[in-house]
Amino acid sequence: MKAAIIAFTTNGCRTAKAVAGAFPEGEADLFAKSTSDELGLTHVDTSMRAWTESAFAEYDVIVFVGAVGIAVREIAPFVRSKDVDPAVISVDEKGKFSIPVLSGHIGGANGIAVRIAGEIGALPVVTTATDINGKIAIDSFAVNNNLTITSLKAAKDVAARILAGDPVGFISDVKVIGEIPAELRGPVDSPTGVYIGREKKEPFADTLRLVPRDLVLGIGCRRNTPQADIEYMVSNALAEIGADMTRVRAAASIDLKKDEKGLLDFAADHRIPITFFTSEELNALEGEFSKSNFVQSVTAVDCVCERSAIRASREGKLILRKFAGNGVTVAVAAEEPAVDFSKVRR
Repeated sequence: MKAAIIAFTTNGCRTAKAVAGAFPEGEADLFAKSTSDELGLTHVDTSMRAWTESAFAEYDVIVFVGAVGIAVREIAPFVRSKDVDPAVISVDEKGKFSIPVLSGHIGGANGIAVRIAGEIGALPVVTTATDINGKIAIDSFAVNNNLTITSLKAAKDVAARILAGDPVGFISDVKVIGEIPAELRGPVDSPTGVYIGREKKEPFADTLRLVPRDLVLGIGCRRNTPQADIEYMVSNALAEIGADMTRVRAAASIDLKKDEKGLLDFAADHRIPITFFTSEELNALEGEFSKSNFVQSVTAVDCVCERSAIRASREGKLILRKFAGNGVTVAVAAEEPAVDFSKVRR
């Protein structure tokens, strides 16, 4: 998760540096748009409109250190949808308040604002209805448990029912850890309910289907392979196992491909993390893998895609071995999914 933190005054720059401590080392970039002392932060030479547009495309989190109105005005032209917008947080220049402004649940802004507040001694100001009423936020629960929300409308309907105190049913085809909240203990004939699983089931009249992201892609490709070719081969590979991108949690390849534009753009467009491993890390894996003398001669690894998929998975098993075409190889590892209600924020 990459964060951009921008300040507008010298005091704001001091606070921005403190805010950066809420993120793992190397995950926060610091910027300043000011005519006063910027304390070594990267100066923004472009207009704020241009900077914000770029930040929306490049970062998962944007923190504006200044008046909340600045954040609102700057992000307004670029807000699209809660399932794609980055988390946006506003922190005043004195560091007294930490306010999630956009993508509180799916983007994680609420949790990040609370984390920032804990780091700098600020007061978190969270205003989403489920949070202030102590109810489960179903979209936040989905994100924290690697579940794809198939319908934002259905998610809103479930949230409205929960807030109204109406019965909401719950059915899961995957392992459930922890106690199911009272809000989701409606009878099986509830008009509205949540279904978690890989099947396209709708057990309730109004069903919110949450799909486990239980697949990891291992991808190999020739140098300068277009993103379209990677998209095509991944789509066909997933179709072979009756799946689609809603089930993909992550992708991986060898570090020789860490600057491969088509591969990076594919991962960015689908909002999935991609990890690159060294040949030593991939060769250290035990098991039976496909072998290619040509790939071995180029990468020092006999099969990049299969080994990458397994290496990036959480005790996953190969369910699709090397699937090749158009200069691209794809393998798929499947994990054993589970949902954990202990991750629910109250």
